[in-house]
Amino acid sequence: MSKVLVILADGFEEIEAVTIIDVLRRAGIQVTAASLGEQLVRGAHDLSLMADCQLDEVSSAEFDAVILPGGMPGSRNLRDDPRVIGRLRRQVEDDRYLGAICAAPIALEAAGVLKDKRATSYPGHELPSARYCEDRVVTDGKLVTSRGPGTSLEFALEWVRLLTGTKMSDQLRTGMIAN
Repeated sequence: MSKVLVILADGFEEIEAVTIIDVLRRAGIQVTAASLGEQLVRGAHDLSLMADCQLDEVSSAEFDAVILPGGMPGSRNLRDDPRVIGRLRRQVEDDRYLGAICAAPIALEAAGVLKDKRATSYPGHELPSARYCEDRVVTDGKLVTSRGPGTSLEFALEWVRLLTGTKMSDQLRTGMIAN
């Protein structure tokens, strides 16, 4: 069973975080939602989520993928946290999956893990070291990025495809009546 770490920072985009966590869990993927600080994390639109744990509690654990929901100021909080930057670099060094949606790819940029990779982000958050494109979801090797709240379901289903295969992704897509 795949293990995924979703890191939540105050000011996260609620649609993105909930969609990613929910869809991956529907697929039978073990998802750990970790907060940067207190376990109750407030979203960008005043919806709060209870994280499973604090990031420090899983600092040495290995995950098949680390995924960052976007939102503001959540993406800046992720980008400015040295624990997050270290975790992102370690994922790449260990040849494991890494992803971010909306504005959160700015944390990937800050970690220096986008050089010459195809990537996308929310408009206005272009990524100078990446080969930037405006596709809704971009997969380049073990890196997955996406544009924003409206692409959350596509982004989550791409993760299901990568971690469990096309069959499960197609079953969820059909069951959720998604395009």
